[in-house]
Amino acid sequence: MTRLKPLPVLLLAILAFYLLPLGLHGLWIPDETRYAQISQEMLQSGNWVAPHFMGVRYFEKPAGGYWLIALGQAVFGQNLFGVRIASALTTALSVLLAYLIARRLWNDPRKSFACALLYLSFGLVAGQAGYSNLDPQFTLWVNLSLVALWFALDSPTTRGRLGAWTVVGLACALGFLTKGFLAWALPVLIAVPYMLWQRRLGELLRYGPLAMAVAMLVCVPWMLAIHLQEPDFWRFFFWNEHIRRFSADNAQHVRPWWFFLPIIAVSCLPWAGLLPSTLRTTWQQKRQPAIAFLALWLMLPLGFFSLSNGKLPTYIMPCLLPLALLMGHTLVNLISNGRARPLCLNGLLNFVIGMVAMIGLIYLQIARPLYSNSHAEMFSLSLAFIVLLVWILTNLLQAFRPLTLWAMPALGIGLLVILLPASMPAWIADNEMPDQFVLEHLEELQQTQALLSNELSSASALAWRLQRPEVALYDTEGELRYGLQYAEATQRKVNLEEVQAWLEHARQHGSVGVLMRVRSTSEMREAGQLPPGGKRYHKGYLELIVYPQLR
Repeated sequence: MTRLKPLPVLLLAILAFYLLPLGLHGLWIPDETRYAQISQEMLQSGNWVAPHFMGVRYFEKPAGGYWLIALGQAVFGQNLFGVRIASALTTALSVLLAYLIARRLWNDPRKSFACALLYLSFGLVAGQAGYSNLDPQFTLWVNLSLVALWFALDSPTTRGRLGAWTVVGLACALGFLTKGFLAWALPVLIAVPYMLWQRRLGELLRYGPLAMAVAMLVCVPWMLAIHLQEPDFWRFFFWNEHIRRFSADNAQHVRPWWFFLPIIAVSCLPWAGLLPSTLRTTWQQKRQPAIAFLALWLMLPLGFFSLSNGKLPTYIMPCLLPLALLMGHTLVNLISNGRARPLCLNGLLNFVIGMVAMIGLIYLQIARPLYSNSHAEMFSLSLAFIVLLVWILTNLLQAFRPLTLWAMPALGIGLLVILLPASMPAWIADNEMPDQFVLEHLEELQQTQALLSNELSSASALAWRLQRPEVALYDTEGELRYGLQYAEATQRKVNLEEVQAWLEHARQHGSVGVLMRVRSTSEMREAGQLPPGGKRYHKGYLELIVYPQLR
C-alpha cells in the first residue's frame, strides 16, 4: 500500500468505473428519463428558473440540480454520456473530499488512500455515479459543507476559519439549490451538538452568521426569480416536498423506521464485513474529537432520515462518507496491527454472496430461463458469469491474503458496475430503458406531428429522444398532477373517452406516434380504446404505434 501513488490510482479507478460505462446502456426509468428531459427542456426553452417536465410545471425540486445535468448535455451533447456526466463528476469530487479530509484528520497517507478507495467502491456510491439523478450532486454539497466545517474547526488561524466557514455557506447554498432546505439542516444538526460537547458554541455564534450570509447571498437571486415567475412555487415546494413527505401518512415511498438499517449495510458492500470492527473501534475511540465528529455525521442524519415517513435508499448517501472514513481508519489499524481476521471474514462474506448469486442464476436459467437462446442473450449471460466469477475470485484473494490484497473487492465491484447493465437479460433492458426502443424507430417518429403516451417514464423517453416536450398524456398524471392543474396544461391530458376523438383530430394535421406501456389491466384497457391500424412495433411491455395522416 505504501508503494502505490494514491491519487493516480484513484483517478484511474474513477475513469474506469465511473466514466467508461456512462454511454453503454439506455436511460433507466423513472429517474433518468425524467431528469434528462427536464434539463434538456431548460436548454431548449432558455428558462433556467422554473423547472418544467414535458412542458408542464414541475416544482418537486429547485432548479440547481437540473442546471448541472443541462450543462453536461450542452457540453457533451444530448446523449447518454451528457446526461450522466454530472453524477460521475460530482461523485468523483466526493471521493477527492474523502481523501482530503482523511489526510487532515490523521495525516497518514495509508488512511487517506484507504478511505477514498472504500468510499469510491461502496456499491451505492459507485452505482449512483453512473445514474442521472440529483442524489450524487446533493451528496457532494452535503459532504463539502461538513468537510469544510471540520477544516473550520481544525484551522489554527482566523483566516483559515473564515475561508472554511465561507465554503460551508457556499456548499449549503448549492445543496439548497439542488434539493431544498435539508442542505441547511444537516450541517446544523451535526455542528451544534459537536460544538456544545467541545464547549465551542461561542465560535459557532461568531462564524455561523458568515456561512448563513454566504448561503443567502448565493440563493436569494434564484429564490426571488422563482417567486416572481411562479408565485405558487414556495407553497407547493415547502408543504408538499418537505412537510408532507416527512410527516404525512400518505407520503411517497412510505417505509418503516428501521428501513435504513439494512440499507446502509447493503450500501457499503463489498466492505460490509468490516462494519462490526468499525462500530466497535468507533465506540472505543468515541472521545477522540475526529472520531466523535464522524460518528455524529453518520448517526444523526441516519436518525433524522429514519424519522421521515417517506424513504428511498439513496436518501442515506450523505451518511456514507463518514462511514468510509471510520471504516478506512479501522482497516489501516487492523493491517498495521496484523489483525487479518475481520478482512478474511469480509472476503468470505462476499464470496458467499457471489456463490449464492451464481447458483441462483444457474438454477433460474435451468428452471425458468432469464435469458433466451439467441447469440446476443448468450453473450449477456456470459458477461453475467464473468462478473460473478471476478467478484468471487477478488474476494477469495482478500480472504486468503488479507494484509496485502485487502483492496481486491474494489476491483470486483468496479467490474460489476461496468458490465452489469450489459449483462442483464434483454427483457429488463426492453422494459426499463424505453429510450432505446424509441431510438430504434427515431427516423419514423421524427416525421410525426403529434405524440401520445400512457406512462410518464415512456413519455419522457419519447420527449428526450425526439427533443419534443409536447407529448400528450393518455389517462395518466402521476407526479405531473400539480402542473396539469394549470389552465394552459389541461389540453395535455387525454382520458379514455376522449382518445379516439383526439387521435382523429391530430391525424388531420399529420401522422401520430403513440408509445404505450401495456402490462397491467388498466393499461390493457387503455390500449383497447385505441383504433386499429397503423404500423405497430413491440418490445417487452412496450408497444409503438405510428398512425398515418388521415386523407
